[in-house]
Amino acid sequence: MRIVVAHNRYRQAQPSGENTIVDAEIAQLGAAGVEVLPFLRSSDEIPSMSGAAKALLPLSPIYAPRAQHDLDELITRHRPDVLHLHNPYPLLSPWVVRTAHKHGVPVVQTVHNYRQVCSSGLYFRDGTICQDCRGRVLGVPAIVHRCYRGSRAQSALMATTLAVHRGTWKSVDRYIALTSGIAAHLRDYGIPADRIVVKPNGIPDPGTPTPLGDGFLFLGRLSPEKGLDLLLAAWRRHPDGALGPLRIGGDGELRPLVEAAAAERADVTYLGPLDRAGVRAALDASSVVLATSTWHDVLPTVIIEALASGRPVLGTALGGIPYLVGVDDPAGPAGWVVPAEPEALAAALPTARSGAAALAGAARARYERTFHPDVVTKRLIDVYASLVRPSR
Repeated sequence: MRIVVAHNRYRQAQPSGENTIVDAEIAQLGAAGVEVLPFLRSSDEIPSMSGAAKALLPLSPIYAPRAQHDLDELITRHRPDVLHLHNPYPLLSPWVVRTAHKHGVPVVQTVHNYRQVCSSGLYFRDGTICQDCRGRVLGVPAIVHRCYRGSRAQSALMATTLAVHRGTWKSVDRYIALTSGIAAHLRDYGIPADRIVVKPNGIPDPGTPTPLGDGFLFLGRLSPEKGLDLLLAAWRRHPDGALGPLRIGGDGELRPLVEAAAAERADVTYLGPLDRAGVRAALDASSVVLATSTWHDVLPTVIIEALASGRPVLGTALGGIPYLVGVDDPAGPAGWVVPAEPEALAAALPTARSGAAALAGAARARYERTFHPDVVTKRLIDVYASLVRPSR
């Protein structure tokens, strides 16, 4: 089987879990015997482009001529079975779907965000959930609120791109939804359910979990949508030390808020930015991992890392979090989900602390069933196989 993997890499200065996932997926497919033809562009290429190319760049989200020419040549030369698209913006454009179909090549797209509808891709604006552009032919609210890169002009371009390519997106042969929440978003957009497959990302197996530590761990970007205000408001409803330690790792604009909380209470520790070894040590030291997002977080990888390490998760009932925790898993959940409200989270913290040991095994088992690389790679290959035409 021969697969083109198409992805516009995000800038190196903008840490991207999506880049990491695409790289890992290419490696896993290769290890499984699939021939992968990477068709990659990077936003880091933009500063070195010629003046003429930069002049055309504003139109590239709608139609990127160089990318279509190169993809034409690649498909003609190698005759792939499937094109698998991740992020098309700005240097590929959704037009790659039309180029592949022109050659009779079916297209799979993994949906990493809500950008079929939302210009920012987040359904989140000014500190709260926003879905003002749902159901609109043109996302005028995105233009008014400068939702794309803080620019009204760029927001107008992205909103126009989404309107122009509505038919393009409707023609994709199979969508991979990372969670049931993304699947619901796609159905709401008008994609038939039989063209959507739920297949999450996976992470490498860290090995047999260590015995549970004590207390809670928050790992992630220290930004408003990750719910740090919510977490600290809930935490302060309990006396200092009543819940064991709260460790917070990461960096971002809300770092001063976390540092102030650590100075205020003896049971809050700020770990700072963590490398992989630091993440491993923080997971080992804790018993419950927190995912307190206040937006429809698509797939917070920290949850999968927690499950792989045998740590149950306490999260908010938004986005992909309920799916990741396994609230609908017939084998039972690997944690708890609550409304994104301080009262509900505060009430759940003691329950999670006392129930962590009982769910540690369930957490690891959910990882092995659902998020292990062997499992997700097989599921992806099955998606490809369902689209391969005998003549190819």
